[in-house]
Amino acid sequence: MFLIIGLGNPGKEYEKTRHNVGFDALEVIAKEYNIDINRIKFKGVYGDGKIGNEKVILLKPATYMNLSGESVIEVCQFYKIPNENIIVIYDDISFEVGRMRIRRKGSAGGHNGIKSIIQNLSSDEFIRIKIGVGEPQGDLVKHVLGRFANEDRAKLEEVFKVVPKAVECIMNNDVETAMNKFNCFKVE
Repeated sequence: MFLIIGLGNPGKEYEKTRHNVGFDALEVIAKEYNIDINRIKFKGVYGDGKIGNEKVILLKPATYMNLSGESVIEVCQFYKIPNENIIVIYDDISFEVGRMRIRRKGSAGGHNGIKSIIQNLSSDEFIRIKIGVGEPQGDLVKHVLGRFANEDRAKLEEVFKVVPKAVECIMNNDVETAMNKFNCFKVE
């Protein structure tokens, strides 16, 4: 069983912001594999289903970004999901819009949602799919809570189409195969 988490903030005011690309990407995965994300438990909203032959749980923590790990740990403990079967999808300001990067483990890189997950799991060893949202030109908080220009949103929608393929590649093969195949992906 795999746990696939999209990071974001709950509430209408945060929809389609840079910080919510994890939620947006998770919705694309849910649609692609016909999984309803509509059950409330584990301090989040989740759904379960299958991707290929593998059972999956899709989770949107409802704790706000900085406490995302509280939701993640509850699901992991309940379903006894090992860290190597956790995939977290989130925004990354160190990559331009249109880029996606897969990593097996690593630091939080200043991302508070990832910090919370590392803290709650007591480990930085979980798979990440980072989606580029561009570097802030000014205030970081205003940047990540801001919305994309139309041209950037169009690039992002192209990235979202590739995310389900990357997830499936990780699950069917391994992280290295997915990294080799998708880390060079870029929408021009």
